[in-house]
Amino acid sequence: MSEKKLLSFVIPCYRSQNTILKVVDEIERTVRTRDGFDYEIILVNDCSPDDVWSVISDLAKRNEKVTGINLAKNFGQHSALLAGYNHCSGDYVISLDDDGQTPADEVYKLIDKLEEGYDVVYASYGEVQQNIIRRLGSDFAKAMSDYMFDLKGNKQQGSSYYVAKKFIIDEMTNYKNPYPYMAGLVLRVTRNIGVVFVTHRERMEGRSGYSFKGLINLWLNGFTAFSVKPLRIGSYTGFLTAALGMLYALYVIIKKLFFHPEMATGWSSTISVIMIVGGIIMAMLGLIGEYVGRIYICINNSPQYVIKDIESQKLLKK
Repeated sequence: MSEKKLLSFVIPCYRSQNTILKVVDEIERTVRTRDGFDYEIILVNDCSPDDVWSVISDLAKRNEKVTGINLAKNFGQHSALLAGYNHCSGDYVISLDDDGQTPADEVYKLIDKLEEGYDVVYASYGEVQQNIIRRLGSDFAKAMSDYMFDLKGNKQQGSSYYVAKKFIIDEMTNYKNPYPYMAGLVLRVTRNIGVVFVTHRERMEGRSGYSFKGLINLWLNGFTAFSVKPLRIGSYTGFLTAALGMLYALYVIIKKLFFHPEMATGWSSTISVIMIVGGIIMAMLGLIGEYVGRIYICINNSPQYVIKDIESQKLLKK
């Protein structure tokens, strides 16, 4: 008899005190529907303001399949995922949300696709059950990733629900800097990526843990952590602005010499040009400053995450 493959489910938890048990129960019921697989569940409390850690801790004490990780402060979803990845041992690692929107009962769709030969398989949603801000944020993040990593012709929208082979996860955990971005970590390892369509559900309760500020920070991670293309955009913008400025200056000189010798110097147009060019310069300096600041923080070895507590029967048995 062949040995069972181990599935590791890694779930960052934030404001999910009333939903995480339902998600875990759905995972357990789904895995049992097919032979040949065993499972473990790693729940990472990202310093949630509710009492989700008590729920996770109690569950880990009762269920040997569950490991609970309690982070010392809120490090963000992607850092919480890496904390979980560093404590999983499955052949296939599945990442999903804690709010029930990602359908755990369709996980074998992703696994079957993975076993066709892909390294990573993402769930894609035909109809996304999110508010317009989150939807626009997801579309922007996809467009950004496509540009940053030269994903030409990529029409499928990925998601936070995906399954990866263990060697991908092992390579992702080698990244130790404090600004992780999952799409970047995956795409610097492999382009052998599959997509399957699943149903995106309504949230069981509450609202998204991502604020507008959180989305901006996530986008900045994607912009600055794995590509220098934003700096190239700054260079292109500078060249374009300089070219337009020279053309405008040439236009003014010709107009003054040949058509309107009495024309007074345009104060308002000069101020407008100065403000436009100055704004572009300040924006580019801010972008460069963002890169430099993140380099400084990385040099200072700022932690990617800090684990406060771990609750697991496996650790007690060792």
